[in-house]
Amino acid sequence: MASTAKPVVYVVDDDAAVLGSLRFLLETDGFAVRTFKNGTALLNAAGSRGADCYVIDYKMPDINGIDLVTRLRKSNVDAPVILITGYPDENISTRAAAAGVRDVILKPLLDENLIKQIRHAIRDRRS
Repeated sequence: MASTAKPVVYVVDDDAAVLGSLRFLLETDGFAVRTFKNGTALLNAAGSRGADCYVIDYKMPDINGIDLVTRLRKSNVDAPVILITGYPDENISTRAAAAGVRDVILKPLLDENLIKQIRHAIRDRRS
């Protein structure tokens, strides 16, 4: 029998407005969502490694998204990670891929593109 549990997505972003809008977007689309105001909050949270997919902001004051992914990977988190950023640079995709990030998405273009990437990431991980 197939599981009917909602896929769990953890979202990490230091902007409360972005966290709120992503929570709304993802919950509306059928995901269970847990939000974190920064990388340290995620790393210190009980159950911080229980997501089916992570959506992590790149530029945060305590730890940047790529460093956060590196720390998650070192603690054996193998769930897919999608990095979101409003500050793209020419090396971010290369550095993100080296850290184990699946996709990099620009913040103004989140909505359907983010939903699609999360669904693909979870499906690929489960198959």
